[in-house]
Amino acid sequence: MQATASKYSLAGLNDFFKTNGQGFLVSVVVAAAAQFLSEHYGAPAMLMALLLGIAFHFLAEEGVCKPGIEFTARTVLRLGVALLGARISVELMIGLGPKLIAVVVLGVVATILFGLAGARLLGRGWRFGLLTGGSVAICGASAAMAISAVLPKNEHSERNLIFTVLSVTVLSTLAMIVYPMLTEVFDFNDEVSGVFLGGTIHDVAQVVGAGFSVSDQTGEVATLVKLIRVAMLAPVVLVISIMVRSHMSDEDKGAKRPPILPTFVIGFLIFATLNSMGLIPAVVVDAMSSLSRWALLVSIAAVGMKTSLKRILDVGGQAILLIVFETIFIAVFVLIGVALLGH
Repeated sequence: MQATASKYSLAGLNDFFKTNGQGFLVSVVVAAAAQFLSEHYGAPAMLMALLLGIAFHFLAEEGVCKPGIEFTARTVLRLGVALLGARISVELMIGLGPKLIAVVVLGVVATILFGLAGARLLGRGWRFGLLTGGSVAICGASAAMAISAVLPKNEHSERNLIFTVLSVTVLSTLAMIVYPMLTEVFDFNDEVSGVFLGGTIHDVAQVVGAGFSVSDQTGEVATLVKLIRVAMLAPVVLVISIMVRSHMSDEDKGAKRPPILPTFVIGFLIFATLNSMGLIPAVVVDAMSSLSRWALLVSIAAVGMKTSLKRILDVGGQAILLIVFETIFIAVFVLIGVALLGH
C-alpha cells in the first residue's frame, strides 16, 4: 500500500511539473531578465517584468506554457504576498509613536474611500475603485495583486490589474525622483521627510531609494512607515473578502464564495506574528523577504503574459485620471497630517 501511495504521489508530482513547469520557467526567465535590466539600467524591476511579460503574451494564448503561466500568476503570487508578512514587526512600529502611525493608517483608509468615490463619479466600477485605491494606499503592485486575488472576476479583471500595476509603478518611480525635492522645498527634517516619503510613495523599493537619497535617518524612517502601510494589507483584504461574500450571497446564493480569510492572508498574518515575537531569525527574515520579492516579480511577469497591450490601452483616460488623483490625495493627506501634528 505504501509503495502504491508513493508511486501515485510521484506520478502526480511528475504530472504537475509536466503541466506547469514550462510556463513557470518562462516566467522565471522573464523575471530574471527584468532584474538584470533593473540592476544595470536603473529601471524598476516590476515595470520591466510587466512590459517584458506583455511582449510574450502569445505564450499565454495557447500551447504548452499556458497552464504554467496561469499557475504562476495565481499561486506564486499568493506565496509572494504571504511571505511579505515576515517583514512586519510590531516592535519596530511602536518606535514611531501612535500619532504618526494614526496619520499613516488614516491615510490608507481615506485613500481607499477616495478611490471608491472617485470611481463612482467617473463612471467606473467599484472593483476598479478598490483595486486602484488599495494599490496606491498600501504597497503598489503587491497590494494590487493581493486585492485582485479576492475580487470577483469579470471580463475586465486582468486588464484592470495590469493597468493598475503599470500605473502605480510608473507613478512610484516619478515620486521617487520628485518627492525628495519636495522635502527640501518644504525644509522638512529627517523624521518628517521619512514619514512623508514612506507614507506616500507606492512601492517599497522606491521608498527605500527615495529615503536613503535624502539621508540614512530619513531612509530608515521611510522604510518603517512603509512597512506600516504594508501591514494594512491583511486587514484590507479581509474586509474586501467579507464585502464580496456578502455581496455575492445577495446576488447569487448558489455561487461559490471566496473564504472570509484567504490562505495567503493567513500566511501573511502568521509570519508577521512570528517575526513580531522574535521567533524568526534575522537571516531567515532576509531570505523570506528576498523570496517574496522574487515570487512577486515572477508572478507579475506571468500576469503580463496573460494580458495584451491592446486591452490595457482600452482602459481609458478616466482611469488614468483616477489613479493620478489618488496619488495626489494621499500625498496631500500625509502632508496635512504631519503639519497638524506640528512636525
